[in-house]
Amino acid sequence: MKKLLLLCLFSVLIYAEAPLSVPTLNLNLSAPESPSQLVTTLNVVIVLTILALAPSIIFVCTSFLRLIIVFSFMRQAMGTQAMPPNTILISLALVITFFIMQPAASKSYEIGIKPYLEEQIGYEEAFELSTKPFKEFMLKNTREKDLALFYRLRNLENPKSIDDVSLVTLVPAFMISELKTAFEIGFLLYLPFLVIDMVVSSVLMAMGMMMLPPVMISLPFKILIFVLVDGWNLLIGNLVKSFT
Repeated sequence: MKKLLLLCLFSVLIYAEAPLSVPTLNLNLSAPESPSQLVTTLNVVIVLTILALAPSIIFVCTSFLRLIIVFSFMRQAMGTQAMPPNTILISLALVITFFIMQPAASKSYEIGIKPYLEEQIGYEEAFELSTKPFKEFMLKNTREKDLALFYRLRNLENPKSIDDVSLVTLVPAFMISELKTAFEIGFLLYLPFLVIDMVVSSVLMAMGMMMLPPVMISLPFKILIFVLVDGWNLLIGNLVKSFT
C-alpha cells in the first residue's frame, strides 16, 4: 500500500513539473478549395436549418396541431385547471404524433433521404421525393374547400396531381382543416361534462345550497366517470383513427 502511494505521488510530481499544454481550436473562414468542400459546407447549413425549423415543421405538417388542441379542450371541459400539466400534454401529443407519422417518415427516408445520402439523386429530387409522403398525409386530412380557398387567393389553376400541389398552399389549408376538426372534437368532448355540470347545479339549487360552487361537487364526478369509461383509451384511440 505504501509503495502504491509513493508511486502515485511520484507520478503527480512528474506531471506537475512537466509543461502544461493547452489544446487550441482554430476557426478559419476561407473559400472552398474543391467542390466537395462546398457540398459538405452546404450539407451542414441545410442540417442546421432543418434542426432550427424542426418545431415549426412538427406543428404545421403533422398531426400535432389537432392532438394538442383536443387535449386542451379535454382539460378545460373537465375543469381540472392545470392537471395534467402542459408538459405532460405536449409530451403525449408528441409521442402520438411520432406514432401516427412513422409510416410517412419511413417512406420519406426510403425514397428521398436514403438515395440522397448514397449520392444517387440531387437536392431538388431528394426534396420532392422526401416531402411527397407528408403531402399525401396532409391532402388526405385537408378539406377541398380549404385547399380551394388558397388557390383562389393566388388565382392558380386547379392541380391535376399531388405533384402539382405546392407546400405553400397545402400547409395553410391543412392547418385550417385541422383547426376545424379539432374544434368539432372539442365540442363533442364538452357535451358530457356540460351535462354533469347542469345536473349538479340543478341539484344544489333544489337543495338550497346557492353559495356552494357547483365545480367543487361536479369535478370528482367528472374524474370518476372519465376513469370508469377508460377515457384516455377512448380518446387516444379515436384521435388516431380520425387520421385517414
